[in-house]
Amino acid sequence: MLKAVDADIASGKIEIYTDQKLKDLAVYKIFENNFKENRLLYGVSDLGEVYAISLAQTLGAYSLVTDDTKQGGPYMSLLQFEDDVMPFTFADVLILRYLMGITDASQTVKDFDAVNKAADLAWTFRSQLSRFIRRFLKDPYREEDTAWIREFEKKCDIKPEEKLKTLGKISKAYAVRHRREEGIAKS
Repeated sequence: MLKAVDADIASGKIEIYTDQKLKDLAVYKIFENNFKENRLLYGVSDLGEVYAISLAQTLGAYSLVTDDTKQGGPYMSLLQFEDDVMPFTFADVLILRYLMGITDASQTVKDFDAVNKAADLAWTFRSQLSRFIRRFLKDPYREEDTAWIREFEKKCDIKPEEKLKTLGKISKAYAVRHRREEGIAKS
């Protein structure tokens, strides 16, 4: 997974932002002000997330990927406040990639497990899939998310509900097989 990120950086798909780059873009002061405001909101325990949100706001980024989904953390706060930055988890991004047809269900679950293990999050794919379905389809926290997924559906010419059912079945089978393999390995 890290090799893929490195390749995306090398190809220009991912851009690295430094203080100097922000100064060169003449937006460093805006970043500093955003950082000060966000630091008050999120506190000192989430400095990495504060930097990420501040950078996203400064650059006018559409979205932010974060693993901090606790109440009061960046993910939930961005959902609650009137902010132009849309939060996603890495699981959301993998699910969206699958919905777009970039990868299949099995690869999506495998990639989730690889990132989850490397980040030491102890998430389950099934819980993240359920959270995605609740957020965008069944019980949205905000109406913008439902509107967004419907626009995504039209743009990609997909039926998310059908594809998500398939993904759920594959992830369940994968989880059963994975638990079985772990049981054999422990024996």
